[in-house]
Formats: sequence, structure tokens, C-alpha cells
Amino acid sequence: MRNTVVIIPSRLKARRLPNKPLELINGKEMILHVHDLAKNSRSADVLVVTPDKSIAQLIKKNGGNSFLSVSQHETGTDRVFEGFKNFYSAEPKIIINLQGDMPNLDPNAINQLNEYMQKDLCDVATLASSVKTKDEIQNQNIVKVIAKDNIEKSGFSEALDFKRDLANQEDKFIYHHIGIYAFTSKALMRYVNLKRSKLEIERNLEQMRALENKMKIHVGYTSSNPLSIDTKADLEEIKKIMEK
Repeated sequence: MRNTVVIIPSRLKARRLPNKPLELINGKEMILHVHDLAKNSRSADVLVVTPDKSIAQLIKKNGGNSFLSVSQHETGTDRVFEGFKNFYSAEPKIIINLQGDMPNLDPNAINQLNEYMQKDLCDVATLASSVKTKDEIQNQNIVKVIAKDNIEKSGFSEALDFKRDLANQEDKFIYHHIGIYAFTSKALMRYVNLKRSKLEIERNLEQMRALENKMKIHVGYTSSNPLSIDTKADLEEIKKIMEK
């Protein structure tokens, strides 16, 4: 077993876009695109954790590993932990939580996170790209991360805050957050045993639980800016990009 695993939580009952893991892009299901790009990183074992038999069977049919989880979890990270604990017997040292709705993520992003986590400098690491327009700042579907330093120059820096609404924001180093997280095994076990925090609930952002409990999150810069698919409009946009 490898030291690092990529675990992809996936379910059909998304509120804004039900059944999105099985939506076809270029004739291939979205969850398969995500699974395959994780495999293409070649830096980790890959597991899809899902409560839905149709997703589990699709992954297995295409030569991948899947784990059938319980149906109810408060967060995707809780679902990731179930796979880590039961499928991998809680043995890997680094766990990368990859969202199942980013089919055009650059596989090198996974390698970048894995290499940084091997340095043992933080509890959690994530990635971000440049904010290109004012619309991104105001768009509450796009999560922004505020870094301590300029990550375009430093590579990685401490993450100070995560927000959806940054109107009238004066912080200098604001970036477009990308929904991929790497945990040390110790940090993941601590995280899932913490109660949901005030800002986590208010902002609907899981990472706030870690920050509010003084867990150290570092954010790294990537020039890749994958589209996270939350709505039908997002799906149509990703199809335009990937079906060219």
C-alpha cells in the first residue's frame, strides 16, 4: 500500500444538481473523469467512496476501487474518513480528499499537494489559483482563500481565512480556492472527531472547522483553474471546455 491515498467522495443526491456524478462529458461519466485523472497522477492509490451502488459498480467495471459507504454523513470529509478507516484500515499517512465534481483538474495538482505534505509542515494543505475578475470576488459559488503571503511567489503559505462573499475586502492576497485537501492521518482523525464549528455552518465551508480549532492549513498556488460543477450552467460550461 502506498503512503498516500486519494479518496473521492461521491453521491447522487446533490441538492443543486442531482445525479451529477453520472452526467456524461465527452461520452464518459463525470466521476470516471475524476477517478481517471487521479490515477493519472501516479502518486497515490485511488478510492471512490459512495453510498450509491450505481457509482460503485461503474468504478469497479472500469478497473477502479470503490467502497460502499453508509448513506448519511454530515460532510464529504466524514465520508472520506469512512473509506480511510474501513478500506485502508487507517494505515496511509497522507489522505487527499478530491471532490468528485472537478473533471478538468490537472493531475499534477495532486502530485503538488502530495510532495508538499511529505515535508510535514502543516495539518492540511490545499490549492488556489488567481482571481481574474471582480465577478469571481462577488460570486458566492466561488470560494476564496486569504493567504498570509503571495503564493504566486512563495509557492505555499498559511491560509488565514476562507469566504464566499468578499465585497469590500481589503486583504492583499486573495485567491480562487480549489476544492482539494490533503490531510495527515493524525489531522484527519482529529478533524472528524471535532464538532461542526460556528463558521463552518454559517458559511457552509468545511475547512472553517479546522481553522477555528487551530489546525494549520497551508495553501499552494497552481496555475490550473478547474471548474467545480455545482449547477446545470456549470455542467454546460465544462462540456464546452472538455468537448472541444
